[in-house]
Amino acid sequence: MNARQPANTSYAKAPNQTLTTGGTSFAYRELGPKGGVPVVFFVHLAGTLDNWDPRIVDPIAQNRHVIAFDNVGVGGSSGTVPATLEEAADDAFRFISALGYTTIDVFSFSMGGMIAQDLIVKHPGLVRKLVLTGTGPRGGTDMDKVVGVTYYDTLRATLTRSDPKEFLFFNRDAVGKRAGKAFIERLRERTAGRDAPMRLKGFQTQLRAIQRFGRSAPSDLSAFTMPTLIANGDNDRMVPSTLSHDLHRRIDGSELIIYPNSGHGGIFQYHEDFAPRVVEFLQP
Repeated sequence: MNARQPANTSYAKAPNQTLTTGGTSFAYRELGPKGGVPVVFFVHLAGTLDNWDPRIVDPIAQNRHVIAFDNVGVGGSSGTVPATLEEAADDAFRFISALGYTTIDVFSFSMGGMIAQDLIVKHPGLVRKLVLTGTGPRGGTDMDKVVGVTYYDTLRATLTRSDPKEFLFFNRDAVGKRAGKAFIERLRERTAGRDAPMRLKGFQTQLRAIQRFGRSAPSDLSAFTMPTLIANGDNDRMVPSTLSHDLHRRIDGSELIIYPNSGHGGIFQYHEDFAPRVVEFLQP
């Protein structure tokens, strides 16, 4: 009998997979040892499977089963990008249910954290532990301004032939510029089986959905009783850092990490500090 093969713990080497449910084909990748409660990753605006930092995913996958997926209409997933984040949460629930899970842990970033909140509001018993990074609550102050910031920084990036995430996620001082370029290089470590970038129409649809989320009535987060870790940089221009403090006040017992001299991508800039902290938080 052959010895059991060790689990793959490298996100750059995780195979692409698909699962079809309700007429939608979801693209996803999984890594780490299977068994127990998985950690499901909820990605940011315009994000595909290729937008997760391996310096954060890989440490978690050392001891946990990790699942990342493309939202409907994005990357390798079929369908049309939904007009609201509530619908995106419904799509995520379909995917998780089709995989056969009734309990998950969540790691979310930016828009992914908004979708995760809507998912928990509808399915309060689904999530055991919650990580919210670079995000804010429904109806959060100035969240609807993300549209203007995103278009402005995308233009700046185009003029300098840079990746927009260097402007959107990081400060434009010397430290931030170095961190941004290092982050983009890490995203390129996977060389085969990469996702197609998001199409412009879908990108605009997601932006409008975030704007609606920001302008709508707040959700009742008092029902969020699971252990929750909130993290951000101190100068988040996309989803203002004050909204991380707002989440912390509204989710009883939550833990808050604010990294200095950093922006929306503070967890990526400080991955050497953040990765072990989130690994400890997600211990079963």
